[in-house]
Parts: sequence; structure tokens; C-alpha cells
Amino acid sequence: MAEPLLPPPLTPPTRLGAQLREQGFAVLPASDVAALAGVALDELLALGEDWALLPPDLYLKDGGRYRRRRHACFVVEDDRITTTPHRAHWQPLAYNALHGGMQRWFEPMLASTIGQPAWLQLIGWLAQLASGLRGAQPWFVEAHQFRIDTTDGIGRPTPEGAHRDGVDLVAVFLVSREGIKGGETRVFDAQGPQGQRFTLTEPWSLLLLDDVRVIHESTPIQPLGAEVGHRDTLVVTLRAGGFQDEAA
Repeated sequence: MAEPLLPPPLTPPTRLGAQLREQGFAVLPASDVAALAGVALDELLALGEDWALLPPDLYLKDGGRYRRRRHACFVVEDDRITTTPHRAHWQPLAYNALHGGMQRWFEPMLASTIGQPAWLQLIGWLAQLASGLRGAQPWFVEAHQFRIDTTDGIGRPTPEGAHRDGVDLVAVFLVSREGIKGGETRVFDAQGPQGQRFTLTEPWSLLLLDDVRVIHESTPIQPLGAEVGHRDTLVVTLRAGGFQDEAA
């Protein structure tokens, strides 16, 4: 039997910018995400169909088969959103002790996804939030579609543990949660003992993180019954000054 889920501490839309600045993270329900991004909730829900087609992540160092993903990069400058040529995802070991220091060439996100008006609206809105946090400037955006499943009996959303991503703003959208227990979100003050734990359950609810202020992780998932379950997320990171690059 699954343990009771702790509900997320929802942020009133009028307090979104202030709460990000004051405590380093905020949580929005799907209805507020749609309203603030200027898209219909049905359009966001339709994007979720892509998660059933994600290819396996071939770079897991723990030997697991529980993660599938796609990746895409963008540059947002003023009102212009440019899709960059496909590139490797790279992080320094300081931010990802398990998978850092290596070029990971994930399969690209589908053109049919990133060409959707709802997708472009979502990315543009996140860039506006980042500018509200750090000041108006170009934003270098990486988007990751994840499916974590219970093929191996257990799936690890963050096998690297509690971490920062080395960016300015992190957006974690819960896209779907089916037939699982676990998957609790944990957010900690990077400079102190304060922290909160909760579970995102609503499709297209959103956790926003000031990556300088907080570290975060999600606990492993397990199946609720005999069938394989899964947890789908969209993680979007925004960074000032350029993409993280091995040559930098």
C-alpha cells in the first residue's frame, strides 16, 4: 500500500516572482501554468502524447534500463526563440558526479513537438521568468523529456542524488504519473538546513527552482501492482551567458 502523498505548497500567481526571490522555489498548479504561459490546458495535455515514444537513455552508469529521454536546445533573445543545431548535453562533475564530464548525445526532440505554438509559448514564458529573476538577457535553454519507469522494479528520477544543475532557472513539469509509488520531490536550501518535501501528481503542474539558491532531488519510484508504472516529466533549464560546454 502506498504511503499518503504530501501535497505541494502551491504559490499564488501574484506571488510567483517574489517567492522565487525569497525562498528559491515555487510550485504552480496546471491551470496557473496554462494561464501564465498563455496557452490552453488542453494544448499542454496534448504535448504529453510524445512521452510514450521516448527512446532509451543509453548513458546510465548504474546499468539501469529505467530511463527514456529526448533533448533539445534553444536560444531565447527578446521575443525570438531559435532552435539550435542538435548538440550533446554536458555537465561538469561538480554538478553531476555520476554522469558529468561526458558528452551525452540523446535523441533530439521531435520537430512536431518543438514546432507546436504551445511549446513556443511555454519556452517564451520561462525566459520571461528567468529575466525577472536575473535581468533581461539572452537565455540558453535545454529541454529534456524524461520517462522513468519500473522495468527494473525500481526507477530513479535523479540517480545522481540531490544536486544543482549549474544554470539559473530550472522548471520541472510533472507530465504523467501512472501506477507508481514514490517519486517524492525534495528541495533544500543550498546554504542551510531548511527543506521541503512533497509529491507532484497533477499533469502539467510545475516546480520552479532558482538553481543558485536550492538543490533538489526526486526519490525512486516502485510499481503499485504487477504492471510497469512510469513517471513522465519535462525538465527545462535556462542559463545566462551560454550553454554548459566542455570547452568553456
